[in-house]
Amino acid sequence: MEALTFHVDAVLFDMDGTLVDSTAGVIGAWETFAETYPDLDIPKILSSAHGVRTVDNLRKYCGLTSETELEKEAARFEEAIVTSSTANGRKGITLLPGVRPIMNELAPGKNNPKPCWAIVTSATRAYASAALEIGGIPIPDAFVTAEDVTQGKPYPDPYLLGAQKCKVSPEKCLVVEDAPSGVASGLAAGCTVIGLITSHTREQMEANRPTYLVDNLSSVSMKMGASGGIDVVVKID
Repeated sequence: MEALTFHVDAVLFDMDGTLVDSTAGVIGAWETFAETYPDLDIPKILSSAHGVRTVDNLRKYCGLTSETELEKEAARFEEAIVTSSTANGRKGITLLPGVRPIMNELAPGKNNPKPCWAIVTSATRAYASAALEIGGIPIPDAFVTAEDVTQGKPYPDPYLLGAQKCKVSPEKCLVVEDAPSGVASGLAAGCTVIGLITSHTREQMEANRPTYLVDNLSSVSMKMGASGGIDVVVKID
């Protein structure tokens, strides 16, 4: 196993599938929505919707066009994720492997005026805040959610904003992502990208050419740099 060591000014984390696993809740939410939108092909949706803003998925799969209706239904969908995640014996929203030690190490660097890490998610602020609280992850001052950008992933806008909130150049940022759309977003922003094989197949992730590809964050360690930024070690098989 090879260990690669490098330094970045900031790390920009995706949330769902990267820090927390809300798969059970997402499946339950789509099942709930199928009662209102009976033509939904849930297996097809689940194969491609991950990492994309809820409003964009509802626009595509439910045929919604009104911005007011999209916002209302997006809020209902994400509320359904939280309630569905613990219904019928489902395991709920849980931390993914390797996340806790990284969060413990980086917690002191979450605050302004110059945070060294951010969370950049396609979820709404209300849902993301709830999911992070359930997972016991602190919300950093550099926090980008669906409402903060006009164009979500795979466009570069979310990660460009994340770098801006950390007050660093995107080229000096590391993005951590589990979804092809998120990898594309991070690369388009000019960031180094670690891809995780937590929600998609290795082949799906390789097709988007992340800089590094590992199973999960158990293969990655991070420490606050002595003079700022973050020192990263990635173990590659």
